[in-house]
Amino acid sequence: MTPDLTPQFLELIRLAATDLPPDVEAALRQAVEQEEPGSAARGALETILKNVELSRANQTPICQDTGTPIFYVYHPEGWSTRKLRQQIEEAVVQATQKSYLRPNSVDSLSGKNSGNNLGGNYFPTIHFEEVEGDALTVDLMLKGGGCENVGAQYSLPYNTLKAGRDLEGVRRVVLDAVHQAQGQGCAPGILGVAIGGDRGSGYYASKEVLFRRLDDENENPELAHLEKRLTEEANQLGIGPMGFGGKTTVLGTKITALNRLPASYFVTVSYMCWAYRRRRMVWQDGNVSFE
Repeated sequence: MTPDLTPQFLELIRLAATDLPPDVEAALRQAVEQEEPGSAARGALETILKNVELSRANQTPICQDTGTPIFYVYHPEGWSTRKLRQQIEEAVVQATQKSYLRPNSVDSLSGKNSGNNLGGNYFPTIHFEEVEGDALTVDLMLKGGGCENVGAQYSLPYNTLKAGRDLEGVRRVVLDAVHQAQGQGCAPGILGVAIGGDRGSGYYASKEVLFRRLDDENENPELAHLEKRLTEEANQLGIGPMGFGGKTTVLGTKITALNRLPASYFVTVSYMCWAYRRRRMVWQDGNVSFE
């Protein structure tokens, strides 16, 4: 039997929209100290942190673009995904009414806004996966349009950058994606990178990997090294917060690798803005917790 978790889903959305996760706030506060006093970069970060504090205190959205709600739902055997979808969609409607979410769902043909953040089977975006055990885990990301617009996908070899089918080639195209984004993705950003897969699975995985904490470390030593190197080198590009210049262009990099066809070698980059709105809900035996 699938319990009614609509109120819990509403709280998950409220937390994601109004309360930046602790690890992200800590990274932003550390970044402030790295910028020169009186610089535009430091001023931008100080303004961002003031906004974070006000949003948490007033329970108002961290950013006016509350983005696309993207849910990853890991459910026990026997739960109805149809009912879970209905509950999530009802929570989205209620969150829109309470102004935790801005009405963002627009019909691509007519240009009409639905007014309630619903639209077909893809708005909000909900991924379901059955897992062992009796716990329900729901990850939510609110991904704004600015950072979504500067995502990129490369097919290696990419001769323009002399990027071959290896980790050096991956490094080159990821740094190119950051350079092409400049400040348009609301830097400082977080990079989600998927190596391999097909075009669709690459984008799926590059967003899924963004649910990792900023302060964790990749289990694969090669990828852990590349994550640190890409973050360091991206921060040497001089783009800085909001493109104002400075030492903080990227707060972190998260990489995953997928099996691929021999003929294809895709590198997919999902860029997340400083408003790194992600939250997790865990329900088990009638008890719910939020992370």
